[in-house]
Amino acid sequence: MRSLQTLSIVGCHAEGEVGDVIIGGIVNVPGKTMYEKMVHMQTHKDHVRNLVLNEPRGRLAMNTNLVLPPCNPEADVGFLIMESEEWAPMSGSNTICTTTVLLETGMLEMKEPTTHLKLDTAAGLVGVQAECEGGKCKSVTFDNVPAFVDKLDLQVDVPDLGTVTVDIAWGGMWLAICDAASVGLEVRKEHAKKLVDIGERIKTAVQKLYTPTHPENPGIRGVSTISFTEPLIEEGDRKVALNTVIVSPGRHDRSPCGTGTSARMAVLHVRGLLSIGQTFVHRSLIGSEFQCSITDTTRVGERNAVLSRVKGRAWITSHKQIVLDPEDPYPEGFRVGD
Repeated sequence: MRSLQTLSIVGCHAEGEVGDVIIGGIVNVPGKTMYEKMVHMQTHKDHVRNLVLNEPRGRLAMNTNLVLPPCNPEADVGFLIMESEEWAPMSGSNTICTTTVLLETGMLEMKEPTTHLKLDTAAGLVGVQAECEGGKCKSVTFDNVPAFVDKLDLQVDVPDLGTVTVDIAWGGMWLAICDAASVGLEVRKEHAKKLVDIGERIKTAVQKLYTPTHPENPGIRGVSTISFTEPLIEEGDRKVALNTVIVSPGRHDRSPCGTGTSARMAVLHVRGLLSIGQTFVHRSLIGSEFQCSITDTTRVGERNAVLSRVKGRAWITSHKQIVLDPEDPYPEGFRVGD
């Protein structure tokens, strides 16, 4: 069968969040940096994102990653992240998925018991440590790009909801962070639909009111996701909390969200609630966990920032090829809003 596009993909999920990995079908992308490559794909080849993420080939609750040669000479490999509404500069769950696929398929050499890698992302260089045993990637720990607070206690007027207080922080993506109880909700499955509906409304109001801009890359701007949080709980010498991140156009991140976790740790540190080296366990709506900590502080431009470390697990779920029949009436797929 003739195909206008043939992509070889390894299916994968990290703590419940799907992050499939394209390992063949796209040789390279123009650009001197991974950020420039991301912009090129977003501007000129966004049909690839639509092809793999929209129905009938994909679905709303998934992401897909594109492995590419790195631009940064320190990196072992580069990758770009496709989400339903955007090309994301960085994603923790997708970093864990991509690392697992690279090692378990043999694209990069697995060294037991520990493999060290550096990944080139559109947000910057990310260090990775994979614990490996018997050919299996047992866990992935990544040192994220620096995370920092942009605004605390931003007051946002939300139609039919009133004034809502959010924190704005960067953790590889721009997030608005909102206490779930402040809008009468809990991070529970029985509140899942309300969390999505209210989360999208708050995010839209934030986008109309305020646009954060990354101090080192003005092209990275604007809140794209919102995190609903529960209070910290003390468990021995560690701190634990629930959260759920609402991803446009309206769904829950099934994992605890790596960029959201880094952003939240930055907020907690500024508020004096999380110390350097203290273990922070972040849980998702489905109960999956990331084991996290702040390893140090740094500066991003004129801003105080934290260096965050996040650990999670991923599992390969499938090997597949996506093709595009020349007569297919839906070359970029479709959505039906359900």
